[in-house]
Amino acid sequence: MTLGQIAFLGSGETSLAGGRVFEMLAPACPPPLRIAVLETPAGFELNSPRVAGRVADFLRTRLQNYAPTVDVIPARKRGTPFSPDEASILGPLLYAALIFMGPGSPTYAARQLHASLAWDLLRARHRLGATLVFASAATISAGAWVLPVYEIFKAGEEVHVRKGLDLFADFGLHLSFIPHWNNAEGGEEVDTSRCFVGMERFEAWHKQLPQESVIVGLDEHSGLILDLEARRCEVAGLGTVSILRRGSTEVFPANTAFPLTVLGEFVPPEPLERGLPFEAWQMVTQAPPLAEERPPDEILRLAEQRWQARLARDWAEADRLRAQIAAHGWNVQDAKDGYRLTKL
Repeated sequence: MTLGQIAFLGSGETSLAGGRVFEMLAPACPPPLRIAVLETPAGFELNSPRVAGRVADFLRTRLQNYAPTVDVIPARKRGTPFSPDEASILGPLLYAALIFMGPGSPTYAARQLHASLAWDLLRARHRLGATLVFASAATISAGAWVLPVYEIFKAGEEVHVRKGLDLFADFGLHLSFIPHWNNAEGGEEVDTSRCFVGMERFEAWHKQLPQESVIVGLDEHSGLILDLEARRCEVAGLGTVSILRRGSTEVFPANTAFPLTVLGEFVPPEPLERGLPFEAWQMVTQAPPLAEERPPDEILRLAEQRWQARLARDWAEADRLRAQIAAHGWNVQDAKDGYRLTKL
């Protein structure tokens, strides 16, 4: 099974540069293109449906050549009917080929999604090939450690560190992300780089992280695409990406690539579901076909023959039947205790 690509944007998910990143990612997504936009990072805002809806509208227009189905998932707040643990609203995640999270509050997103069903389903879909895209607040929350931007920059709290969602924990990488790396809105009066907190406060935050931490700083209107299968990272957009370790900094300009090893020693999960709750993995691998994409009886018959061939360890016959099924526009995804058919 192929791990999906992961992209991080420094800002501008609905800008020209952001659109180009989505266009770079879309060809790798299996048709028909299904996109899920998670509302969670902005779930505390009264207009959070509009915040996520604007991104959904942008993707429908920008990727119109792919005729995408775009679902906004209102997973806003735990303890409510719109909870990230409410399975009844998370259905689109089971089928999404591209999953997006963006603007809002990084600490709120991390708090609401930590150990949630929504986050577990997102991770499971990625293990099965779905592309993940994070922007703005979601970029920060996906890391091992969160820079609490609003708490420091707006509320005047002391510089401190909060635990992030740690997306790469099961891959052996210790990554944290800072968007708006080169922000200059403060002009000559105040340093607003490093996501508005400024260099001095960022350095104080960085010193509080564990020694093995790696920081990825993303300029505005810039992105970093991680191809985990190819072990390759590509810088897209208008600016640079900075990789910081204790005592060293590497800067990569737009339209360049570098090995994934620059970020650390990548170790893919083995088995594939390692670190995921059984419930989430089962929901994704055993999701029933969508009503409009239910396999015809002939495909079901071939799939069952292939399963029996696998049980008999007749790999040549299993491969032949897989090719025959694919020729009719269907793909077989194997699991420990069965298989799932998806439309190509």
